[in-house]
Amino acid sequence: MAEMELVQHIGVPASKIIYANPCKQIAHIKYAAKHGVQLLSFDNEMELAKVVKSHPRARMVLCVATEDSHSLSRLSLRFGASLKSCRHLLENARRDHVEVVGVSFHIGSGCPDPQAYAQSIADARLVFEMGAELGHRMHILDLGGGFPGVEGAKVRFEEIASVINSALDLYFPEGCGVDILAKLGRYYVTSAFTLAVSIIAKKEVLLDQPGREEETGSAPKTIMYHLSEGVYGIFNSVLFDNTCPTPILQKKPSTDQTLCCSSLRGPAASGCDCIAEGLWLPQLHVGDWLVFENMGAYTVGMGSLLRGAQTCRITYAMSRVAWEALQGQLLPAEQDEDAEGMCKPLSCGWEITDTLCMGPVFTPASIM
Repeated sequence: MAEMELVQHIGVPASKIIYANPCKQIAHIKYAAKHGVQLLSFDNEMELAKVVKSHPRARMVLCVATEDSHSLSRLSLRFGASLKSCRHLLENARRDHVEVVGVSFHIGSGCPDPQAYAQSIADARLVFEMGAELGHRMHILDLGGGFPGVEGAKVRFEEIASVINSALDLYFPEGCGVDILAKLGRYYVTSAFTLAVSIIAKKEVLLDQPGREEETGSAPKTIMYHLSEGVYGIFNSVLFDNTCPTPILQKKPSTDQTLCCSSLRGPAASGCDCIAEGLWLPQLHVGDWLVFENMGAYTVGMGSLLRGAQTCRITYAMSRVAWEALQGQLLPAEQDEDAEGMCKPLSCGWEITDTLCMGPVFTPASIM
């Protein structure tokens, strides 16, 4: 409901919104009906019945299961109808006078095999043919998400795109009248955010390894650092994506500095609030800051949903080149000459700071 309200508030028409979660609350279905959102997803009889009762004018997209056994996040364990059940669901929709207008799937996040997309597109073609036989006019194909958003991913985005385009050429060629959708959130935002968190507590913990003390002459230990954020907040990507965040240190350690076995924990008393273990770090102290790159997906947004409010401060920064390009789009032409003498904000010290006539300018999130 909050997401539908948000996108409509910024001017997105209801006809452009698809309520794609296949597990919906009745209150949210009624909200969609009241505000003109007609495209909804389903993957079982119960979900179809809920929509028929609360939003009879809805047009449905059938969510099908995929082969995602190698994905880091396997959504088909919980969502998606099997190919065997699709005809039955399409028949039920026809019986209830609900039009099914498309097919969606999601192969999960971190899938190492691009061919999984090709197989899912082929499966979608079969469901389209089932729908046509039963009188459904299907014209939407939703490819899901999970696309990599960082350089150095096991499978590059370009490889995935090549496989998808080849499969679309085969099963949904240009001119066939099918609109192709995809969820590109992770691709767009993963690398857009860098997280800075401080150490709020530190303690040494003895490792329970009988016999090691006699071998080494001292009891093995690890240093546990508690950070101001944990897996119940911004680091919930550890739970969602099985990630192991690696920090960038505020100060680069010297070559002769001893490294210690370390773990990072969140602020919660729960033993499950573990961010990372087995890291070899120099001695750090309370108040030191750690930086984590590529923290845009399943971090701030999910933390806000889980706790009901955004707890972190978001600061926007851009390079001189980006600022000048943006300025050219926003300022009227007649102001260009005056703008030449203005100080330009730079990004986080990445450019030479002695060229500044003032400190870097950051824009509060509320203004953006």
